[in-house]
Amino acid sequence: MNIGEFARLGGVSTRMLRHYDGIGVLKPANVDPYSGRRSYDVAQLPVLNRLVALKGLGFSLDEVGVLLSEGVDPAELHGMLRLRQAEFERRVRQDRHALGRVTARLRLIEQETQVTTQIETIELQLELT
Repeated sequence: MNIGEFARLGGVSTRMLRHYDGIGVLKPANVDPYSGRRSYDVAQLPVLNRLVALKGLGFSLDEVGVLLSEGVDPAELHGMLRLRQAEFERRVRQDRHALGRVTARLRLIEQETQVTTQIETIELQLELT
C-alpha cells in the first residue's frame, strides 16, 4: 500500500513515516528506485503500532529502534503500558494533592483579605464617630 494509506491506517502522518524511514526506525517494504515512492506492507502495521505505543511511553526514537529490533512482543508491550499507566496515576495523585494545598492556601488568603477589609471598615467607622 502507498505511504498515505499506511499512514491513515496507522494513525500517523506521512511526514512521520518519512522521518521514521530516514532515521531507520521503520523502513518501507519497498521504495521505487526511480520515483522514490515508498510503499508499505500491511504486515508492518503492528510494528508501527508498537513504535507509536513506545513513543507514547516516553521512549526516544533511538530507544524505540533498539526495542523494535530486539522484538517487543504484545505481552511485554502490555506490561510496559501498565507500568506507564501506574506512573501517570501516581502523578495525578500528586497533582491532586498539590492542587488541594493551593486551594487551601487561596482560601486562607481570601479569608485574610476579608478580615483585613472588615477591620479597616470598623476602624474607619470608629474614626468617623
